[in-house]
Amino acid sequence: MGDDTAATTTATDDTEPKYVEFSEMGLDSRLLRAIDSCGWRSPTLIQERAIPLALEGNDILAKARTGTGKSAAFALPILHGLLAIKDGALASDDSARHVRALVLSPSKELCAQLTQHFRQLTAYCSREITVLDISTGRVDDLKGVMTAETPDVIVGTPSRVLLHIEAKHLPSLKRELRYLAIDESDLMFSYGYEQDLTRVLQSVPAIGCQSFLMSATLNPEVKALKKLCLHNPVILKLEEPELPESDKLLQYHIECHEEEEKFVLINSMFKLGLIRGKTIVFVSSVDRCYKLKLFLEQFGVRTCILNSELPIASRCHAVQQFNAGVYEIIIASDEKCCADASQRKSKKSHSKRRPDEEYGVSRGIDFQYVSNVINFDFPTTVQSYTHRVGRVARGDDSGEGTVLSLICPPEKDYFETVKASFGSGANFRPYQFRMEELEAFKYRSRDALRAVTTIAVREARIKEIKREILTSQTLKSYFEANPKDQKVLKHDRALHTVKHKQHLRDVPEYIVPPTLQSMVKSKKGSNKRLEEEASLSYTPKRKRRPKHVKNKKDRDSDPLKTFRFNARKRGKPKLKNRRK
Repeated sequence: MGDDTAATTTATDDTEPKYVEFSEMGLDSRLLRAIDSCGWRSPTLIQERAIPLALEGNDILAKARTGTGKSAAFALPILHGLLAIKDGALASDDSARHVRALVLSPSKELCAQLTQHFRQLTAYCSREITVLDISTGRVDDLKGVMTAETPDVIVGTPSRVLLHIEAKHLPSLKRELRYLAIDESDLMFSYGYEQDLTRVLQSVPAIGCQSFLMSATLNPEVKALKKLCLHNPVILKLEEPELPESDKLLQYHIECHEEEEKFVLINSMFKLGLIRGKTIVFVSSVDRCYKLKLFLEQFGVRTCILNSELPIASRCHAVQQFNAGVYEIIIASDEKCCADASQRKSKKSHSKRRPDEEYGVSRGIDFQYVSNVINFDFPTTVQSYTHRVGRVARGDDSGEGTVLSLICPPEKDYFETVKASFGSGANFRPYQFRMEELEAFKYRSRDALRAVTTIAVREARIKEIKREILTSQTLKSYFEANPKDQKVLKHDRALHTVKHKQHLRDVPEYIVPPTLQSMVKSKKGSNKRLEEEASLSYTPKRKRRPKHVKNKKDRDSDPLKTFRFNARKRGKPKLKNRRK
């Protein structure tokens, strides 16, 4: 077993290895073609260090920041090894299929993402290597696929994999497994997988199985896993800051005197165009998601929600729509990281609603081209703040992003703890917002907020669940056999949704701060479009994902500006055009 004296590589070593391209690593040509199709120009730091070592057969324990390409760092060596096994089997006329790679992840969202990632990398060898996500669906329904069409790679949460092992769907796992990867391994125990993971590891080979532990931190849980499944591992502890560099990440905060001010601020920022680009808004619960969504809808600001109570397919669909540009704003509850693991385990929920225990959003999910993260509810731990911030300034995106935290007095201590943990290098800046210029927005927001009652939030949640039931492919055959049940759902009583008032969607000039008058006039067409799209019945037109902005001037611009700076910057081009 590995110990603490195992080899360690750091990114700041004087003897760091020479930079290598993917084509110089000795990867299979079919994988190189897939890499080229994905548009990866060069390996990230973790990929550059881990892949050559993994191809030599070493067990890997890697610590790297979220968004640095850890998935490909273990997926590419695994697929390269599987292709070598397949080619050898063809030469020896041994065509028997076995599950030879097992990938474990703490949440269903991450499992779906990893499966998609593997399928992208097997685009040119899909006949040779098959991948199956077993984190969802009924165990019995997957029996035929698991036994008759045995996949080469299976992806799942520890609890789901254990169910299949107990159902004897993986009879050759102990004998034939060659690769084991545990992604986001530092979250496994905090998600309650300690016993399940231990039992799964008892069903994998003790020797002859190469293992990967990928993590954002090296906490005691990871060290415990290291002893269970790694053999003399190479430890890649990349010496990089927990947050992106200050020139790539701008961190603002606004101190609010009361809860109502948060709603006033976020409404005015979206309506006045102070927040530009794709935005993730983090809140502390599902109820808060719907409260904020219903509030913003009244002003013509269209959003989507990540709801832990909906099926995994619906949650993944919301992420896909956000990534495709159908929605510019996504509101996500960060329930898993709102408290320490010990507090979560001891705390009993009195709610009748049962969210998915294998739901997670702040870690690992690949939100693409995110410009802003808004902490509407400030996280209670440094780790949660770090992983929320990891959604922006990612390696494959523009490399730049903005974080805005709205902080009420009860959250002040959490903010001070985060600020102290990162020191002066993190460059936290107060956002110079003129609250005295938002009196008109305050009156409007107060009326809109008053309409978002507890009943309205509950009814909105019921409406979405009802819609999911009616459109569920799983229940399609049931409704065909029981049309009366479907009719009852369709003609159920009317829900008490929030009434939208047209005047709230308009932004008359007299309520616009003087320093933003010129900018808002130029955005009238855009505001009208937002108003049209705000209704729940609106069906967006399919559009191509916008190409990545390559203009240096646009890339360096800050998507979050103060009143004075915004007005001055946007006013000058108009004068120049008039002179011409």
